[in-house]
Amino acid sequence: MFKLLKLISLMLLFFFMIFLSGLYIFSSFRKHLLLMLLGLECMVLSIFYYVFLYLSFLNYEDYFLIIFLILSVCEGALGLSVLVSLVRSCGNDYVFSSSLFVC
Repeated sequence: MFKLLKLISLMLLFFFMIFLSGLYIFSSFRKHLLLMLLGLECMVLSIFYYVFLYLSFLNYEDYFLIIFLILSVCEGALGLSVLVSLVRSCGNDYVFSSSLFVC
C-alpha cells in the first residue's frame, strides 16, 4: 500500500512538472504561435492525467474524460487552423501584439 501511494505521489509530481513546463513554454515563447500551441497541449495533457488519476482513485465513471478529450482536440484543431491561416497570410508564425492578421 505504501509503495502504491509513493508511486501515485511521484506520478503527480511528474505531471505537475509537465504542467509547469507547458506553462513556461506558453508564457516565454509568446511571439511564436506554434510554440504557444505546444505549451497549451502540454498543459492539457497534464490536466487530463490529473483528472484521470482523480476519477480512477474515486472509482467514478470516465465520461468526463471523453468530453475533455473532445474539447481539447477541438482546441488543437482550431489552433492549427489559425496557425495555417497566419502562415498563409504573413509567411511566418509570429503573433503580433496589435493585430493578429495584419502583416
